[in-house]
Amino acid sequence: MKFIDKDQVAKALDYPSLVEALRNAFISDIKVPPRHHHDFKNPKEGMDSTLLLMPAWEESEAVGVKIVTVSPNNAKYDLPGIHGLYVLMDAQKGNIEALIEGKTLTAKRTAAASALASSYLSRKDSTSMLMIGTGALSSELIRAHASVRDIKDVFIWGRDKSKALKIVDELKDDFNIKAIDNIEDEISNVDIISCATLSIEPLVFGKFLRHGQHVDLVGAYKPNMREADDELIQTVDIYIDTNMAKKETGDIKIPLESNTISEDDIKADLFQLTRKENRGRISDSSITLFKSVGHGLEDLAAAKLVKEKIS
Repeated sequence: MKFIDKDQVAKALDYPSLVEALRNAFISDIKVPPRHHHDFKNPKEGMDSTLLLMPAWEESEAVGVKIVTVSPNNAKYDLPGIHGLYVLMDAQKGNIEALIEGKTLTAKRTAAASALASSYLSRKDSTSMLMIGTGALSSELIRAHASVRDIKDVFIWGRDKSKALKIVDELKDDFNIKAIDNIEDEISNVDIISCATLSIEPLVFGKFLRHGQHVDLVGAYKPNMREADDELIQTVDIYIDTNMAKKETGDIKIPLESNTISEDDIKADLFQLTRKENRGRISDSSITLFKSVGHGLEDLAAAKLVKEKIS
């Protein structure tokens, strides 16, 4: 049994390889039962934390489970909001093959899923991006989108501008990147808008969108959380990673329950896109939206790729 740390995970999961591994995983026959999602009281913080258990398996090949905690208040401790561990096992004999650091695995596979969706949904000539949020996912999402589109100009916004400036410093050698004071300063000017926050209230508003943009919503992982307003949701062509997005995120669940949108307004999920049952973007003037909540097959595909690269 190997323990694979965060540095090894980061080195193994280059985005071109990981995006293709996810594409193949969504086409394949990986079994993924419903994940366990447990909110638990955290009175010392005055808000709930979350425990996630995400199993998946390929018959007679590999089985894995990710154990994750989400602590929304961790920013005040300068700690990531997500911690986790992935247990990868041989599905034929049941032996544990690897324990893999889960936070980096999660960040990489989440960003790669957005890039996979972008390969079907964003315009092929997209060169600019607005990143909303400055958490651990932000720099990964920028790099991931740049692996499928020729992203040159990047703008980043966060509530704490000093964190945005740190990401600017981290990525300045690879992009023309700038921290901005207000989302509306650049949201109408970019090709891709990616949002990864724990916001309860919308940050991305439909009134600022223009034809041809792609919106990538990665945060808002609870039914009461939203990153986009109703006007946006009514304006765009909606795509999701899996059907769980209809239940787990306020960005989709709230508009469905209020009849702002119907299930018929959701064009396709990643299974349908990768299997070419839906072609994705239909014109250069369409505005597309991808909403992800994460899926166990993404973790298994990423964990297998880590093991393959390190073996």
